[in-house]
Amino acid sequence: MQTLKGKPVVTDSSKIDRFFKIKTAEGEKEVDAYTEEGFRILSNLWTRSGWQQKISYEITWLGIPIIQLPDDMVIVQELIWRIRPDVIIECGVAHGGALVFYSSLLEMIGKGRVIGIDVEIRKYNRLAIESHPMSKRISMIEGSSIDDATVNAVKQAIEPGQRVMVMLDSNHSRDHVMRELELYSPFVTPGSYLVVFDEVMTIVADAPGGSPEWTQDNPASAVANFLRLHPEFKQDTSAERLQVTYCQGGFLRREESD
Repeated sequence: MQTLKGKPVVTDSSKIDRFFKIKTAEGEKEVDAYTEEGFRILSNLWTRSGWQQKISYEITWLGIPIIQLPDDMVIVQELIWRIRPDVIIECGVAHGGALVFYSSLLEMIGKGRVIGIDVEIRKYNRLAIESHPMSKRISMIEGSSIDDATVNAVKQAIEPGQRVMVMLDSNHSRDHVMRELELYSPFVTPGSYLVVFDEVMTIVADAPGGSPEWTQDNPASAVANFLRLHPEFKQDTSAERLQVTYCQGGFLRREESD
């Protein structure tokens, strides 16, 4: 028997029925776990339950906590390998695991650097990042991501013609994300991506650790408003094919110029 956080985990799948029942507007319905519908429902349930268990806090990348779902980072890896950006901008540093993740991919590509932005980069997090072997591709800006001084510092760090990706994972309130989208979307080069994390708030608002306010105040609402105003960006639903994701609707591709 395996354990998770010291608790036993049942691994004998033969004890789990292939068919399960769900409640719908039309009444109770039986679903086959091996169908696309069953996979979608179970993935949604796993996402919700895993969020409540803070499963993303269990993950590290090259020794640094990353606070992301492995599924999402596999998809982000695909995007980075395909786009091969010169610059990746990340709003929201936390422990710095994502900075190290992005920079390690750029190291394999053989070019590029990461700019990390956070309103507060704590002392020991900064030390861990700066002492990491991947630090040579990382620079950090301490300040609010929506302050003019911060945005200007980012602008000065990007050279003409460089290919840029943007990751938004700082303050997850609707208004803050809307402002970040307006400020950082111009940096995204045609064909590249802007990834908005934590749309999961909409589906875990009713979880024990959630908040009813999240049904309205969340990054997904900001993305929906942004897309209405910016037709040059489209949601890439193929990036959600693994189903388990905290970025529902948050993989935004900037269309190629005509």
